[in-house]
Amino acid sequence: MSTNNPEAIQSIDPDAQSAPSADPLDVLRAGLSEPEFAPIVNALKIPIPGEGSVPARPRGIDVALILKPLGVDSATLTAAILSDSRFAATLDIKDIEAGYGAPVANLVRNVRWLNTFNVYSRDVIHNPNQAEILRRMLLAMVDDVRAVLIKLAYRVERLRKLSQEDDAIRHYIARETLELYSRLANRLGIRQLKWELEDLAFRYLNPQIYRKLADSLIESRSTREAYVNRFVAILGHRLEEENIDAEIYGRPKHIYSIWKKMQRKQVDFKDVYDLRAVRVIADKVSTCYSILGIIHGLWHYVPQEFDDYIANPKTNGYQSLHTVVVGPDGAMVEIQIRTAEMDQFAELGIAAHWRYKEGRNHDKTATKSIEALRRLLDNREDDQHLLDDFRTDLYTDRIFVLTPNGELKELPRGATPLDFAYSIHSEVGHRCRGAKVNQRIVPLTYLLQSGEQVEILTSRNGTPSRNWLDPHLGYLNTPGARSKVRHWFRKRDHERNLRDGKAILEKQRLLTGIPEVDKSALIRHFRLSGFDELLIAIGRADISPGQLKDALLPPGKNDDFLDITPVRKTAPSPAPARNDITVHGVDNLLTAIAQCCKPISGDPIIGFISGSKGIVVHRKSCRNIKELPSQKHNRLVEVDWGENPRAHAVEVLVRAIDRTGLLKDITHILANEQIHILEATSRSNSNHHTVTINLTLELIDTAQLDRTLERINQLPHIVAVARRD
Repeated sequence: MSTNNPEAIQSIDPDAQSAPSADPLDVLRAGLSEPEFAPIVNALKIPIPGEGSVPARPRGIDVALILKPLGVDSATLTAAILSDSRFAATLDIKDIEAGYGAPVANLVRNVRWLNTFNVYSRDVIHNPNQAEILRRMLLAMVDDVRAVLIKLAYRVERLRKLSQEDDAIRHYIARETLELYSRLANRLGIRQLKWELEDLAFRYLNPQIYRKLADSLIESRSTREAYVNRFVAILGHRLEEENIDAEIYGRPKHIYSIWKKMQRKQVDFKDVYDLRAVRVIADKVSTCYSILGIIHGLWHYVPQEFDDYIANPKTNGYQSLHTVVVGPDGAMVEIQIRTAEMDQFAELGIAAHWRYKEGRNHDKTATKSIEALRRLLDNREDDQHLLDDFRTDLYTDRIFVLTPNGELKELPRGATPLDFAYSIHSEVGHRCRGAKVNQRIVPLTYLLQSGEQVEILTSRNGTPSRNWLDPHLGYLNTPGARSKVRHWFRKRDHERNLRDGKAILEKQRLLTGIPEVDKSALIRHFRLSGFDELLIAIGRADISPGQLKDALLPPGKNDDFLDITPVRKTAPSPAPARNDITVHGVDNLLTAIAQCCKPISGDPIIGFISGSKGIVVHRKSCRNIKELPSQKHNRLVEVDWGENPRAHAVEVLVRAIDRTGLLKDITHILANEQIHILEATSRSNSNHHTVTINLTLELIDTAQLDRTLERINQLPHIVAVARRD
């Protein structure tokens, strides 16, 4: 039977005067050989620039003294001393490497990066997801986790001296500590640093509540210690009678954790059960349940406070028996019962408080890395293998990048700017035409790295490209982004098929001469669930025009029914040899295409009777037509395209992010569409890395134009493409 005299409360008071301590050099020397201790002594001999000018700034030696109880190695202690921010301007990393070796220099480099890392903001305070991503980013960016330990120790020392700062700085640093650094300490399983970080930060954020709780704990401290000692003795004696060997001890309590429990359970200080808290460590699972039975036999338990996390582990793997009993004199006592293996599981961080209290999923990678960290800290030798484990395992499958506004985004490693765009919003991804990383234009296939700032360049009318779905081209590497692109094409194809189906059905109705389509009969005939499904099936050619014709024909009619030609009010004029334009009511007139708007077949058009060119054909949307004086409106005539329109010149304007092969890709599309290029000019802007291309193309109709513009618009780095008016 093993019992410990519990320390029921461990609070932090920065204003309290500490007792004289041992010589700092003796503390740092403990457990180190002379060769290990020598670089620490040498580091302490370096004069610190401006020492004493900023009293609140932490000193390297004080930070090293905080780290010493964690069992860190000589390199970490040396790096902690040399990471004093006052050395940043005078002590170069190359000099540190020359004097102390590459591992120490790399640690100092990492700590300096952490010191310059300034993404935390008010937005993070109010956005838990952003705070979590920020914590992960810090761990991912630092290639030696011991640098995080040094940074945490510097933050502890900063908080110890924070009373010398003004209120605004106190509040900001305390809030940042609670949201970021104390949770990092907890995540790494460094409870000593976590508790002090939390209590000090809480003291500055809520000084009145802190002081009230501290006073209450001090007043009840001796009574509580005596009570827990008595409880442990009673339980220990009872377990001895049952020949059960177990370790029993009281668990220390901290002001911030007490306050959090009061808030979570909405209770007063006197009603917090685990002010009197005991932990029992047994040899095996069956013994845990035996001990639980003995405890419940000795004292009444509170049913709603009992949890069996051994039979029903938490999702993160945490296992233990939790119970609250009404102990001697009617006082509540919280008891945790677990095996040594379960306790080690929790102590190594696998079931650390940050996981099961914050409701995170079990992270095997982080678990393995925390175990490696613990073994590294406990190992006196230079275990490079363990250090490599931590470097390569922790969040290696994730990257953390920033938006131009400083918002953090977490993405799988291998993500591209296009993946990033879709992580912001589907529409941003759809309209993406380029990207800047750290203010530099990069291809959309560029692989993003942690810490980079990404800006997405969009086009107002941009649409996705089917090339983005080709895994060999490397545009998209995240399943979510690919899913959004596929959904866009399904939706677009749905709308297009619906539109085409309506047109085909109407055309067949006119050809058959029936006044109205019997929708219900058609749906039954093709065995579909609704009219939209019918139109989509017609539009994507699942139902052929012949099948539709047969379904529309009245019973008893045959194909001769289709030979009936509708009578036109005015017989069409013979198609002019030049432009194949039909002028309503007038035969064989000379026509010409207006050069101001250059209409092509498919454009809504109108004719203007000119003095020398006959009928000049304009688009109805042409500015010259819209601004035509009212006294000339009598010279406008209705015209339409003939059955065999000729090709016409159309000007197209392309704006894009300049890249190699852009013009080649455009001309390849034009060649596939059998479009003749009459003229092509381009103008580059080297300052903005953009290019403007003017094309004069020979096109048949608007359908060919629309199809061509859409295909060009889907090319990488296209910002805008449009017909030029």
